[in-house]
Amino acid sequence: MFNALVLNQEDKRTIANIEQIDETQLPEGDVLIDVDYSSLNYKDGLAITGKGKIIRNFPMVPGIDLAGTVVSSDDARYQAGDKVVLTGWGVGENHWGGMAQRARLKADWLVPLPKGLDSKKAMMVGTAGFTAMLCVQALLDADIKPEAGEILVTGASGGVGSVAVTLLAQLGYKVAAVTGRVEQNGPLLEKLGASRIIGRVEFEEPA
Repeated sequence: MFNALVLNQEDKRTIANIEQIDETQLPEGDVLIDVDYSSLNYKDGLAITGKGKIIRNFPMVPGIDLAGTVVSSDDARYQAGDKVVLTGWGVGENHWGGMAQRARLKADWLVPLPKGLDSKKAMMVGTAGFTAMLCVQALLDADIKPEAGEILVTGASGGVGSVAVTLLAQLGYKVAAVTGRVEQNGPLLEKLGASRIIGRVEFEEPA
């Protein structure tokens, strides 16, 4: 038995409880994992509160990413003791996710934990950091250099946005960070490397 955050639906309301789960209740998959960490994402918040209506089938264990240790595997690519990471693939939405002490997942959804990272650091980056880096990589692939001008980052105080601001600033870009709470979030965004803070209200009216 192990603990999991389980979402159920009662009278069209989403109810979240920590429950004891038997391993036989886990959904199908090739690899059984002891979950070390799962990061809390915006989509997880929508799932847990029921505001996003992103879950169609209950019960569901949220957590769209995880890092952990392989317990057993039916796939030759992974052996007991291997460290792995998962992000996306509908996990936490259509398939039980990372907010549990154990998970059973398809081998194709996993990647080996990169060298230089432990499970905690991997989830400190998490899905938000991974997504931010994909955005930054798209700029690099398009050969957009810092001298091309400011890069505008919307939602800059959120998970993806704050990591994007940090990465871009470290790479030498001038970052204009957009936030809905300039006074509250401005100092942090400047500390992360933003060269200019813009209130979201400036984008609410047509130019």
